[in-house]
Amino acid sequence: MTDLVIRNARLVATVDADRRELPGGWVAISGNLVEAVGTGHPPEAAITVDATDCLVTPGLINAHHHLYQNLTRAYPPMTDKPLFGWLQSLYPLWRAIDEESVYTSTFVGLAELALSGCTTSSDHLYLHPHGAGDLLTAEITAARDLGVRFHPTRGSMSLSVKDGGLPPDDVVADDDEILAASEAAVAHHHDRSHGAMTRVALAPCSPFSVTERLMVASAELAERLDVRLHTHFAENAEDDEFSLATFGCRPMEYLERTGWCTDRTWVAHCVMPNDAEQQRLGAAGVGVAHCPSSNLILSSGISPIVPMRRYGVKVGLGVDGSSSADSASLWLEARQAMLLAKLRDGAAAGTARMALEVATLGGAGCLGREGELGVLAPGAVADVAVWKLDGPLFAGALADPVEAWLRCGPTGAWHTIVNGSFVVRNGRIIHPHLDEQLRLHARHAARIQRLAGQG
Repeated sequence: MTDLVIRNARLVATVDADRRELPGGWVAISGNLVEAVGTGHPPEAAITVDATDCLVTPGLINAHHHLYQNLTRAYPPMTDKPLFGWLQSLYPLWRAIDEESVYTSTFVGLAELALSGCTTSSDHLYLHPHGAGDLLTAEITAARDLGVRFHPTRGSMSLSVKDGGLPPDDVVADDDEILAASEAAVAHHHDRSHGAMTRVALAPCSPFSVTERLMVASAELAERLDVRLHTHFAENAEDDEFSLATFGCRPMEYLERTGWCTDRTWVAHCVMPNDAEQQRLGAAGVGVAHCPSSNLILSSGISPIVPMRRYGVKVGLGVDGSSSADSASLWLEARQAMLLAKLRDGAAAGTARMALEVATLGGAGCLGREGELGVLAPGAVADVAVWKLDGPLFAGALADPVEAWLRCGPTGAWHTIVNGSFVVRNGRIIHPHLDEQLRLHARHAARIQRLAGQG
């Protein structure tokens, strides 16, 4: 007898190599892996989930986030500035994070993501204020306690305001200290096994907040440790202008000359590459975390994901930090990706199936876990999202459940299953301590936001 069967789905969208879609389909889970998918009579199971009137998909994957930023969600003085000014305004508040606030913001942020069908999330934790404690371990502990698959990155900043960067002095470190902390993080937390719940990547924040030496050394360290690399890249016109003025080249050339243009790299945003640069990214096997809501809020532009996918770039989705995209919903980002692709490249270019692939397979490609995450197939991890397609929101949406999933709504996941276990069931987080964490979160958010009046 298998452990868990999801049966009677209106449609199972496997997103497998053949893009099989199974009306009336089922998914069988044994332990933490998918045992089988099919139609007809499913195997007997210890637990059976009735998915009548539901779409079943692989769990969605969040390829870029800054979880601690939900402590300053929708903070009014910062909501109308482009990227550089927005960052300079918020760094004085964010310097007050510590282990407890990072644990709580991670727990709450991952719970929010799980409600949107997200089963795996990365996090770009690049802010490590002096004396704040072991923030990376705090967020890994929160993810483990909630039960969400987690790809945190050991981020860093080494250029403060006095060095020509944006952050204040007390949130940066020197290159050697960063490299030592990065290697220690991999040694302590990185799990290389199939189905791993925690993997660590190296993530200098951005070319405008770290030295060129650190970019080069991080790429060399990632190669030696066999882990992935992540950074912000070509985010907006300011980013391009900074690169030309500071490095004498466009961001793409800087990525290449620092050793980052490899298939272990995924970058965030990638709004401004020209056609030749898109081809070079694809040829190198670089991944891109597309952050449509953040790009809109910060007026950064529309990332060219349709041609990038055509050139072989592994395009995933990212919700980005809550202070630039204040709703951490992978469903919303998938819908935004679909709509922006239609706007930029034509109505036929942006479909719900394209967006579903970006939210699943593309995210798995960014994280280097293709065939393991983002697919419902035997041997893949048992990460599943079940979406109800009934009630007024979906009335009349009979012809195509995948298109209905994104064109109708808004919606959240009815069930979110990670590693074979429920994190969301019947539309609710099942962890018993969510309310307690929300109370703690409110306390930390108020403490940090009060700092704005003390400048």
